[in-house]
Amino acid sequence: MRIAAVLFDRCQNKKCNKECYKFCPLIRTGVNVIEFGERGKPIISETLCQGCGICANKCMFKAIKIIGLADELKDEMVNQYGENSFRLYRLPVPKKGMITGILGPNGIGKTTAINILSGIVVPNLGNYDNPPTKEEVLAHYKGTDIYPYLSDVYAGKIKVAMKPQYVDKLPKVTKGVVRDLLSKTQERMSLEEAVETFGLEQVIDRDLTKLSGGELQRVAMAATCMKDADIYFFDEPTSYLDIYQRVKMARIIKSLAGEDKYVVVIEHDLAILDYLADNVNLVYGSEGAYGVFTLGRQVRTAINVYLQGYLPEENIRFRERPIEFAVSAPSGEWDTPTLIDFEDVSKDFGEFKLDVNSGAVKIGESVGVVGPNATGKTTFVKMLAGEIKPDKGCVNGIMRISYKPQYISQDYDGTVQDYLCAINYDQVTSGFFDTQVIGPLAIKFLMDKQMKNLSGGELQRVAIAGCLAKDADIYLLDEPSAYLDSNQRMEAAKCISGMMEKTGRSALIVDHDIYFIDMVSDSLMVFGGEPGHHGIAEGPYRMREGMNKFLKSVDITFRRDADTHRPRINKEGSNLDRTQKSVGEYYYAEQS
Repeated sequence: MRIAAVLFDRCQNKKCNKECYKFCPLIRTGVNVIEFGERGKPIISETLCQGCGICANKCMFKAIKIIGLADELKDEMVNQYGENSFRLYRLPVPKKGMITGILGPNGIGKTTAINILSGIVVPNLGNYDNPPTKEEVLAHYKGTDIYPYLSDVYAGKIKVAMKPQYVDKLPKVTKGVVRDLLSKTQERMSLEEAVETFGLEQVIDRDLTKLSGGELQRVAMAATCMKDADIYFFDEPTSYLDIYQRVKMARIIKSLAGEDKYVVVIEHDLAILDYLADNVNLVYGSEGAYGVFTLGRQVRTAINVYLQGYLPEENIRFRERPIEFAVSAPSGEWDTPTLIDFEDVSKDFGEFKLDVNSGAVKIGESVGVVGPNATGKTTFVKMLAGEIKPDKGCVNGIMRISYKPQYISQDYDGTVQDYLCAINYDQVTSGFFDTQVIGPLAIKFLMDKQMKNLSGGELQRVAIAGCLAKDADIYLLDEPSAYLDSNQRMEAAKCISGMMEKTGRSALIVDHDIYFIDMVSDSLMVFGGEPGHHGIAEGPYRMREGMNKFLKSVDITFRRDADTHRPRINKEGSNLDRTQKSVGEYYYAEQS
């Protein structure tokens, strides 16, 4: 089976010579396989197309994809938005009392699937010109695993609660203070219970517009979990949360499944998904073209298959190389000269104080910055960047700084290419930068998009590239993994650490994804103290010492998977958890 997809947002038909049409062999023989619609964009006949791929290769904007799929998928199409548009195959099947995880790249139908399972969208089964009714959809799925669930959804027997992906948009759609919002959803738990469970004591009377990303996430989680629903959908429930809060949210979500509810979670933090889910449906495909849900697998197997990049049952390889993890910490000292050092730096804001012990960053070193939210990590980064002056102590080193903030503005009026070239034209247009940054971060196809039209993940990738494009001595990146899918996080980690290694520059990377920090860091700075009142920073430490110090403070241990060596969170109080704590090895234990 062959499909032809046209990515209409990429197609710049007024800036090309219609190469897709002119070079098509069938067009040259008089067969009208390509026509142009009202907007002047190509429409490709999948019936007539021979699949040579010349149109896709000749398109300078890479707006056409000609893809061969397994014939058995032909009868499993769930939804298609229009001719030559995205199509979705198969659906995950939620199960009562179990947590169903969904894992896959952005832009291949995860949100579409959730909208179908929640009843918001009725699948058209590929018949976009004459969509079927709910009764016809049920007739199509009769005798399948998904039929009983969809039957209950369409009969109004299933009440839905959904936590959206982009919590930073919450203040734009809901006005007022946190108390007003949560008071409307007191069904499964009271306002008082929610405030205590989600740690909202400090923000309950604060306006939504004044909340940080982590606070908005906890408010959104509370509003969702307070509802008495039959199925709960959580779209990226841990964005902006620190590791302690992530584990806490995972335990809260697990308690819902314990009440015999349906629970579906989209999560890109693999450590949390592994800890949280019972079964996982992988999704593979091509962004903007198609997405295919695999059958559910036990969570350990599913994540290992995802890291290996090969689906044995389908005989599909979706990643060129497997993602691998180091079993042991890097050894030895970083033996390059010091780039910047700081001596007992302190900053007092009145309600919050930050104390940073003396430390140094070496040339070419990538320093991971970990710790609970509201302990001053961003404040420290801003002090290094010169945006905030310390009250006591000093930062030594004359240097040029490039800074990617936690919250990225979309106010730039222009395209991605305009934005990046305005930062450093020579660097952005170089072959080195194209190979090391533009390619791995998949930015080439975004170059002609307007900055204001980028999604959260696209904006994050462009912001990382913009930060790395500047000619600087040290690069400060605040939560670069936010809104990136799991594969993009791994690519971003390799991109950042690779740039530091090849250019001899240094980086400080603030993030909460353990896998990401593991891959990007040579050493660690550890933040602790009393969140919101007093932050204490120590380091940089070597990775083993830093991880042990950090994870001891949040009382979490990790074991290593026997096949992939990836870190897996131990169950609290388990024999392995107790053993690792007794020997002080919280992260690099080599048990399988």
